[in-house]
Amino acid sequence: MSTAPSPTGGRRPATDSMEARFLPLLDQLDLEPLQREFLRRRWLDQVSWLENRAAGSQRWYNRLRLITIVGGVIIPALVGLNVSGEVSERIQWTVFGLGLVVALAAAIEGFFHFSDRWPHYRRTAELLKSEGWQFFQLSGPYAGAGSHVGAYPRFAAQVEALIQRDVDVYFTAVVAEQDQQQDNQTGKQPTAVPSADRRSDPVANPSSPESEQTGIAHKPGGAS
Repeated sequence: MSTAPSPTGGRRPATDSMEARFLPLLDQLDLEPLQREFLRRRWLDQVSWLENRAAGSQRWYNRLRLITIVGGVIIPALVGLNVSGEVSERIQWTVFGLGLVVALAAAIEGFFHFSDRWPHYRRTAELLKSEGWQFFQLSGPYAGAGSHVGAYPRFAAQVEALIQRDVDVYFTAVVAEQDQQQDNQTGKQPTAVPSADRRSDPVANPSSPESEQTGIAHKPGGAS
C-alpha cells in the first residue's frame, strides 16, 4: 500500500492472471467508456497490485521463517554432539555460520514485517474483489440500482472510501509498529499515532456491520 521498497519480487504473472480473469467481464458491462476505464485503471489495477504484494510478502515470510525454524533445530543438535579434534572445530564454525544466517533471517523478517504485510494485502484484495463481484452481479448494496450505470457512482465512491480507510489502517498498524520498534532500539520516546476506529473499519474489523455491506481497500494511491 504505501511506498516502501521491499524484496517481494516481480508482478507480471499475478497481474496477467487478474487481467485475464476480469477484463472480459468488464468489457461486457453496460458502462460508459470513462467508467469502464476507471474499473480498469483503479479497481482492477488495485486488485492486481495487492494480489502480487500478498503473494510476494507471503513467499518471503515463509522462506525466512523456515530458515529460522530449521536453523533453530539444527544448531542445538550440533552443539550437543560429543566430538573432539578437527571435527569439533568444523562443527563450531558450522554453528557460527548457521547462527549468523538465522539471526539475519529473523532481522529481515522483523524489519519488513512480512508476517503483518501479507495477510493485510490478502484481506484487502479479497474485500476489493468481493465488492467488485457484487457490482458485476448487481447484488448486495447494488441490488436496487437496475443497471451498472446506475450502480456505478456508489461503487466508485465505495472503492475510494475503503481504499482511504485501508491506507489509514496500514499506517496506524504496520508502519506505526515498525517505527515503535526502531524507537525502542534507539532509545527514543515512541511517537504517538492516533489509532483508527477499528469498530467501523471494514478492513480492520471484517465482522463489523459496515464490512458486511461493503468490503474493499488499496494500493494507497500507488504502492507499499
